[in-house]
Amino acid sequence: MPVKTSKAYLTVLGVPEKPQISGFSSPVMEGDLMQLTCKTSGSKPAADIRWFKNDKEIKDVKYLKEEDANRKTFTVSSTLDFRVDRSDDGVAVICRVDHESLNATPQVAMQVLEIHYTPSVKIIPSTPFPQEGQSLTLTCESKGKPLPEPVLWTKDGGELPDPDRMVVSGRELNILFLNKTDNGTYRCEATNTIGQSSAEYVLIVHDVPTTLLPTTIIPSLTTATVTTTVTITTSPTTSETTSRIRDPNSLAGQNGPDHALIGGIVAVVVFVTLCSIFLLGRYLARHKGTYLTNEAKGAEDAPDADTAIINAEGSQVNAEEKKEYFI
Repeated sequence: MPVKTSKAYLTVLGVPEKPQISGFSSPVMEGDLMQLTCKTSGSKPAADIRWFKNDKEIKDVKYLKEEDANRKTFTVSSTLDFRVDRSDDGVAVICRVDHESLNATPQVAMQVLEIHYTPSVKIIPSTPFPQEGQSLTLTCESKGKPLPEPVLWTKDGGELPDPDRMVVSGRELNILFLNKTDNGTYRCEATNTIGQSSAEYVLIVHDVPTTLLPTTIIPSLTTATVTTTVTITTSPTTSETTSRIRDPNSLAGQNGPDHALIGGIVAVVVFVTLCSIFLLGRYLARHKGTYLTNEAKGAEDAPDADTAIINAEGSQVNAEEKKEYFI
């Protein structure tokens, strides 16, 4: 009886070779289009290729797989195209090969990019508020690859006007003993093999602030004695006296005058003066009427005209005597 035999087919895994990155030439200029190719062979089945920039994976990258002539293994390749800028300088581009035979330990190839770019320039002052008599340091901070060295300092489009006070040390401009003639626009220029860049700083020298010493005011108690003398003679004299009292300059020599008190005194004086003038005028008017009345006394009871005249004349004599006595 014939013996039956069975055939078993064993699939042998092909371990992929370590990948290699090609297409990089150093240095690369900023803005250039870069094309990197990662390739691995000897895998069975075909391996997977993934791209990373540092730790960040680059998606949507296609790869090409080709079956070898022996039809037992595959060669896999992938091409990465991107335009570089200054942020790509020093970045590690990684090609990673994943395959089931690697037991979760992928094979990688890495390429560190070197990008050349024009300088970027910034001026940093040592103080934001420069004042007269102080010193000022302006630092020209420039970044570029290759690094620009040295830098060029100018003022208002020309050379520095005072080399004794304006000293350039590397990337720094030191200005000693600032004054108003230093006001202007300072320019820092940096150049490398790729290009040139510059920055400007407008210097305004401020005055030194003056500090006022605090003053202490000590209140003083002042006693003012006001003596007022009123002499009533004629109207012009009274008006002159009132004007003298009302004149504020007459009290300028006193310390700490009480204006309310002075105003009250002036008002009382004026009131007393007006009252005195009014009473004096009324007295004179009454006396004059009495005098005229007494002048005709004695003529009222006379029996005839002659007697009335005689009596009136007598009264005239008496009136004259009274008048003379009054005077």
